[in-house]
Amino acid sequence: MILLIACYELGHPPLSLAWPLAFLRRAGFAAEALDLSVQPFAPELAARADLIAIAVPMHTALRLGVQAARRARSANPRAHLCFYGLYAGLNADGLFREGLADSVAAGETEALLLELARALRTGAGPEAVLGLTTPARRAAPHLARLDFPLPDRTGLPPLTEYARYRQNGDLHLAGYVEASRGCRHTCRHCPITPVYGGRFFIVPADTVLADIAQQAAAGARHITFGDPDFLNGPGHALRLARALHARWPEMTFDFTTKVEHILEHHRLFPEFARLGATFVVSAIESASDTVLARLNKGHTAADIDAALDILDAAGLVLQPTLVAFTPWTTLDDYLAQLEFIRARGLQRHIPPVQLSIRLLLPPGSPLLRAPDAAEWLGDLDAENLTYRWRHPDPRMEALYRHVAARVAEAEARGEAEEAVFESIRALAYAAAGRTAPDDDAPTRIRPAPPRLTENWFC
Repeated sequence: MILLIACYELGHPPLSLAWPLAFLRRAGFAAEALDLSVQPFAPELAARADLIAIAVPMHTALRLGVQAARRARSANPRAHLCFYGLYAGLNADGLFREGLADSVAAGETEALLLELARALRTGAGPEAVLGLTTPARRAAPHLARLDFPLPDRTGLPPLTEYARYRQNGDLHLAGYVEASRGCRHTCRHCPITPVYGGRFFIVPADTVLADIAQQAAAGARHITFGDPDFLNGPGHALRLARALHARWPEMTFDFTTKVEHILEHHRLFPEFARLGATFVVSAIESASDTVLARLNKGHTAADIDAALDILDAAGLVLQPTLVAFTPWTTLDDYLAQLEFIRARGLQRHIPPVQLSIRLLLPPGSPLLRAPDAAEWLGDLDAENLTYRWRHPDPRMEALYRHVAARVAEAEARGEAEEAVFESIRALAYAAAGRTAPDDDAPTRIRPAPPRLTENWFC
């Protein structure tokens, strides 16, 4: 028996389980799955498994996956343990060093998991699987186009266990699909870059729509297109949105795209809104052109303003995501970002946790080779699976600690986002030895936007 384990995927029903389940079951393998974000670890399942595979598409999932691997090892020392997903290949050395993994799969991993299952069944061993990384052999990410089956959600937790879509005070069940994988962009801080290297793969529209159909039948009234960038293939994206609306005219949806794509494809957004889109996630990251250039984001601070105007005109909400603290973010940059948020009335559009996000540097990150890395880069933090770094300005390190503590306190108390924002603004101005100005208050704070009940973070 094969046991697949997911740990955390931002409150979404995990495709990291549904897709490999489909590949394995199509080939005749008995496979079970656990989502530890909503289910307890099941040692009795682990004890029966010949192969235990842990999905780590994001850093939080990796940290939780390490804990799951230890429990799996304890429950079944004989099982082959494989990590798969974006953060698996980046952290292969550490996973092997700690005895947490017998193999690691990166890239388009379903094919590797299927071949691994076959190799273990025949006794050939993991070394027989080309593209699979083992302690004895490092392999490049597997980047070949797959024959995607319909994701198999049989036996997975129901949508009621996951994040809801909130609009105008009402909550609706939300589904999750991906219309493409990988990304044609190479942002230097993104974990997709060292794995996919600018490549992306389209998922056939019929497969995506069939997955939407099975989630709609399960009660979904909103769909998240979870592609790294929905507009890497704009024609594909528009065809899907039109087909979705034609079949489910009351269904709403959201998607993620880059600022530069909002500008490039600005004519598409009014139609996306008519087809049911309600908000767009975009990694604006910073209001500093210096930081944006360091991250190779492909946009400027002025572009963020223009993108917001485009979405406003289309009647769409922007949900920005940030990397608020980097080695290059000055205190003035942080203040400027807060003032931009305030001037545009976005306090309710940016969850306070975004104002505390600190740059992650996993092994393999292109930023580890930055020309000035010696000025800020520290050692690998093996426990937290990222490289340490320290800001050259100690005020920024202190501000990070204060903001993170304030956000944690506010979340525990359930404080209003705009009040938390103002308290963080006061902390930032205090760090600069200044008093926050109050003579340039915005004329309005935008109303609470449509969003999912689980906040986005990396």
